[in-house]
Amino acid sequence: MGQHDDRTAGAAPDVDPGPGEDPELAALALKILVAGGFGVGKTTLVGAVSEIRPLRTEEALSEAGELVDDTGGVDQKTTTTVAMDFGRITIRSGLSLYLFGTPGQDRFWFLWDELSQGALGAVVLADTRRLEDCFPAVDYFEHRRIPFVVAVNCFTDARRYGAHDVSRALDLEQGTPVVLCDARDRDSGKEVLIRLVEYAGRVHTARLLDSVEPQADSV
Repeated sequence: MGQHDDRTAGAAPDVDPGPGEDPELAALALKILVAGGFGVGKTTLVGAVSEIRPLRTEEALSEAGELVDDTGGVDQKTTTTVAMDFGRITIRSGLSLYLFGTPGQDRFWFLWDELSQGALGAVVLADTRRLEDCFPAVDYFEHRRIPFVVAVNCFTDARRYGAHDVSRALDLEQGTPVVLCDARDRDSGKEVLIRLVEYAGRVHTARLLDSVEPQADSV
């Protein structure tokens, strides 16, 4: 598995403004991952918040795929992401987020290392009806020290739980944010992303200060 490098965390390389776009709007582009279990709403979230037409790599579910993919609880789902989703949102003037939605099935985990390179942080979408499905994503980001927030996608037929209850059920590290959201709603999704950027910024700043202090002490 590839190692995450905090020195370039979140900076999208070679970002150029599109045709007719104000160059100042592309001054800083941060890379964000959207992860979680199968059918939890990753494609929906990226599509809801993206200000450009999202790139999607969805394929119809096949009988062969159903033999290896756990479709329990999402029986009505007919398509699946086989590579990634991609979208972009401008948070404010001079700050844009490039969103990379990861595939949710175990058989596509080999793509995660490539997608996570240079990411500022991640959103882990969770469904309280199948909370265990987001354990692999939580473990992945914790082990690679990639800051993340857990966003509980509040499905209409799902029992509601508070952020503290979800945090305890997932055994999250202290301070990891848990937010409730509706992946279909642009404003709700944007609030999740803002929360992630703020949290990841604090984490990376603290790590930078920790790395500088020992050097200062030795001077």
